[in-house]
Amino acid sequence: MLRVAQSRDEWMRGPPLRVRLSSTMDDIDARILDALRADGRASITAVAETTHVSRANAYARVSRLVADGVITGFTAKVDPRLSGRTSSAYVTMRVEQSAWHDLRDRLASIPEVEHFALVGGDFDVILLVRARDNEDLRRVVLEELTSIPSVRDTKTSLVFEDHDKR
Repeated sequence: MLRVAQSRDEWMRGPPLRVRLSSTMDDIDARILDALRADGRASITAVAETTHVSRANAYARVSRLVADGVITGFTAKVDPRLSGRTSSAYVTMRVEQSAWHDLRDRLASIPEVEHFALVGGDFDVILLVRARDNEDLRRVVLEELTSIPSVRDTKTSLVFEDHDKR
């Protein structure tokens, strides 16, 4: 259906923009995020009690944070050792940056790569790799990662102890 502008000013402004701006975070939003980081399975009632707001306020804020993309999902924290991933390493890579999009998709497809980021500095990409054991870690680094054409070189640093703050 065609809508006709009612005034010259309305016509000059054009149609309303449908751009969603990120939310303005306040102290209550930060407390809600902290509560959900501590326990992603917490009920809205528990979140409200922890953050000292009403249940309705907590529900509305969590809904807004999800809608605005601040909260991108809810997930379980998994102990890598107890889940069978006893060998961990940070791998840095120098890569052909023009191939980043293809490389990003390839890294995302490797199950042992838990996290990766494009960074600036002495290397281009850093990965957290969690493998069953050192032999599996060797396979991931020396066979999978170095076989990617856009990877120039890698450096691997073994993790001796993990401390997840979240």
